[in-house]
Amino acid sequence: MPDTADLPEVARIARDLIRFDTTNYGEGRSNGEREAAEYVGAYLGSLGLTPEYYEPIPRRTNLMARVPGRNRDKPALVLHGHLDVVPAVAADWSVDPFAGVVKDGMLWGRGAVDMKDMDAMIMASVADLIRAGEQPERDLILAFFADEEAGGVEGSQLVVRDRPEWFAGATEAISEVGGYSISVGDRRAYLLQVGEKALVWIRLHARGAAGHGSRFHPDNAVTRLAEAVAALGRSPWPIELTATTRELVDSLAGLSGTDAGDPDAVATAAGPAAPFLQSTFRTTTNPTGLTAGYKHNVIPDAAVAAIDIRTLPGQEDAVLADVQRIVGDDIAIEVVHRDIGLEVPFGGSLVDAMVGALGRHDPGVPVLPYLMGGGTDNKALAELGIAGFGFAPLRLPAGLDFTGMFHGVDERVPIDALTFGQQVLTDLLRSY
Repeated sequence: MPDTADLPEVARIARDLIRFDTTNYGEGRSNGEREAAEYVGAYLGSLGLTPEYYEPIPRRTNLMARVPGRNRDKPALVLHGHLDVVPAVAADWSVDPFAGVVKDGMLWGRGAVDMKDMDAMIMASVADLIRAGEQPERDLILAFFADEEAGGVEGSQLVVRDRPEWFAGATEAISEVGGYSISVGDRRAYLLQVGEKALVWIRLHARGAAGHGSRFHPDNAVTRLAEAVAALGRSPWPIELTATTRELVDSLAGLSGTDAGDPDAVATAAGPAAPFLQSTFRTTTNPTGLTAGYKHNVIPDAAVAAIDIRTLPGQEDAVLADVQRIVGDDIAIEVVHRDIGLEVPFGGSLVDAMVGALGRHDPGVPVLPYLMGGGTDNKALAELGIAGFGFAPLRLPAGLDFTGMFHGVDERVPIDALTFGQQVLTDLLRSY
C-alpha cells in the first residue's frame, strides 16, 4: 500500500503521530510531547471540541477534551492514550522509525503498536460520531498523557493530582494493550485486559575497594554486582494464578485441547503471544542496565544495576524481601519507582459492551480476560476510583508477533487492523 493520501483517516492520523519524535529516555530526559499534543488538540478542535492543556513540566504536554453524551445521568467514560514512545535505535531498524513508512499493507514506526495506533483510533472514532451528527451514549473524556513510558511520573500522575476535575463523573476507562487478537492453533481469540501487574523499578548498588586493574583484588564491586545480577536474573519465580489468569488458562486449554494444569504449556498454544502471557503467571525480575567504572585499568569502588520488577497485585513488599535474600545483604536496594497493580472483574456492562462490539464485527470469536505484565496510565486513574480496561481492538493476521513489537524493532501494525479497530471502537461509543 503506497504512502499516500489514499490511506484511511485512522492510518493517516497514526502516521502523522509517529512522525513526531516523542522519545522518552526516562529519568526526566525526553524530546517532549508538546508538538504531538498540539496536533491532537488541533484535530479535536476541528471537530468542535475544546481541548484543555496541562504542561506542568516544559514540553511534557497533556491534554483533555470532553464530548457531551446523550444521557448525562450515566457515568462518563475515559478514553486515554499516551503520546510518548520508548527510544528506537535507527541502525537496528529496516525503516526510519520516525518516518511513518507504509509498506506491505502495514504502518511502520516507533509507536505504531505502543500506542499511537490507539490514539488514532480514539480520534477517528470520535470524528465518526461528530461528523454524523451523533452523540455518544454518555460523556466521553478524551485524555492524552505525557511520560507513560517512564511510569507517568511527569504525566498522568501529575494530571490526576493537579487536574482531577478533568475526570469528573467518570467511573471507567479504556486504553491500550487489550482487544487484540491472538491465534490459538487454527482459531482466533481476542484478549481483553482487566488487570495489570504491579511495577517496582529498583537499582542494585554494590560497593568495593577501588584499585589498579592489574592487582589481585577480591573486593571488586563489579564482580559482586555481577554475581547478584546473575543470581536474580536466573531465579525462577513460581506460577501463581489470579482469578483473571486462572480463567485465561482454563479458556485457552478449552480452545486448544491442552491440560489446564500446566499454565506455561497452555500458553504455548497462543503461538508468538506465549511469552507475553507466561509473564502474567508469575513475578518477573529482569536486569535492564549496568553502570560501573570509568577506565579500563581502574577497578571502580561502586557498581549499579537497573532491575525491572513486575509482581502480581499486592505482592510488592514480599517480592522486595525475596530480592534482598537472593542478591545478599551486601547489596543495597534502591527503589526508584513503584506503582500499584490492578485487577477488576471480567464482567459488567462495559465488558459486555466491549465483547458485544467485537462480536458484531468478528462473529463467533471468543473474548478472553488477561492480566497484562506491563502497566498503563490506568494505574494513575485508579487513584480517582476509575476502573481501567485495555481495549485497543485489532484483528491481526495469524503468525504476526504483535506482542513482541512492544518496545521492539520494526514496530508495525496492519492498516486493515487499524480500520477494524476504529469500526469496533465507534460501535462501542455509539452503544455504551
